Amino acid sequence: MSIKFHLPDFAVRYHFNRIFLSMLEHCPQYFYDGVEIASVYGCFPQSLWNGGRTMPGVCDKSFVKKVVREFNKLGIPLRFTFTNPMITEEHLNDDFCNFVLRTAENGKNGVIVVSPILEQYIRDKYPGYKITSSTCKRITDINNLNSELDKNYDIVVLDYDFNNKFDMLEKVQNKEKCEILVNACCIPGCKNRVEHYREIGLSQIAYCDHLKKYPNKPFNPKDYNLKVSNLSCPSMDYDAVDVRSLSTHISPEDILNKYVPMGFNQFKIEGRTATMFNLVEFYLYYMIKPEYKDKARLALLNNLVNNNLINTSF
Repeated sequence: MSIKFHLPDFAVRYHFNRIFLSMLEHCPQYFYDGVEIASVYGCFPQSLWNGGRTMPGVCDKSFVKKVVREFNKLGIPLRFTFTNPMITEEHLNDDFCNFVLRTAENGKNGVIVVSPILEQYIRDKYPGYKITSSTCKRITDINNLNSELDKNYDIVVLDYDFNNKFDMLEKVQNKEKCEILVNACCIPGCKNRVEHYREIGLSQIAYCDHLKKYPNKPFNPKDYNLKVSNLSCPSMDYDAVDVRSLSTHISPEDILNKYVPMGFNQFKIEGRTATMFNLVEFYLYYMIKPEYKDKARLALLNNLVNNNLINTSF
C-alpha cells in the first residue's frame, strides 16, 4: 500500500519543498517503500479565508500562478487551508482568495474547509475542487466522525485526539478517506483549541483588512481589540523533538506497523510556521529510511545552501 504524505507549505516553503521533491525523484532509495507526496497544503499570504495558523505577508499574482503551475506540473496537488471559522457572507467576495481559486481550478487541486458558509460558496462557484474536511472542526466523537466520512468530502482530517487510540480507530469507517496528523504540537485534549482557532481566524481577517487600508503600516493586533491570550500557547514553540513526548505523537514505526495495516494510508505533517530546520527533521524522520537519514540530511542541507535558502556566509 502507498503511504501518502501531505506536506506544508507551498508558498512560504515553495523552494524548500521543490528541493525536497527533487530528492524524492533522484534518490528514491532513501525513502521508505511506498512513500508518495499526495499534496502540499497551505495558503498564499494575505488570504483572508486562511485558518489554523495566522499567515502574514503579501505576494503578487504572478507568484500564485507560478506556484500552481510548477507543483501541478510535477503532479502534486495544492490544497488551500481556507479553514477560517469566522467567515461571514461579507467575506465571500474577497478579491484575492477568489483570484487564487480561479487560478488553480483545473481539477487537480483541493480546498480544506471548516465554515459551512465558505464550503457551500466554493462548491457552488468552484465545483472543480476536491473538498477536505478540516481537523479544525474538532470532531472527537466516533459516531460524528463516521457521519462526517459519509458526507461528500474527498478527505476528512481526523482530530489528533484520536491518535493512538486504536480501539476507537478500529471503529472508523472509510479509513481510506482519513488523513491523520502525525506530529501535532498541541497539548492532547486541549480545551482551548476551538477558541484558539477562532482567535486566529479573527486575527487573519483583521490583518487582511489592515493590508488593504494601511499597506505601509505595521500590523498590531492591539489596534483591532483582538484577544491574544491563547495565541501565546507554549506548545506552539515545540520543536521536532519535543512533540515526540506527546501521547498523540505517531512515529514512523507506528505508521508502518500499525496504521497502514489497519487501512490508514494518508498522513499530514504539520509545520506551516515551523522553522526550516524543524521541517528538515520532520521530513527525514517520517519519510527517510533510518540507514539513509544522515546521507539524506547532508544532501538536503547542501542543496538548501546551494539554492541560497541557508546563508553560510560569516
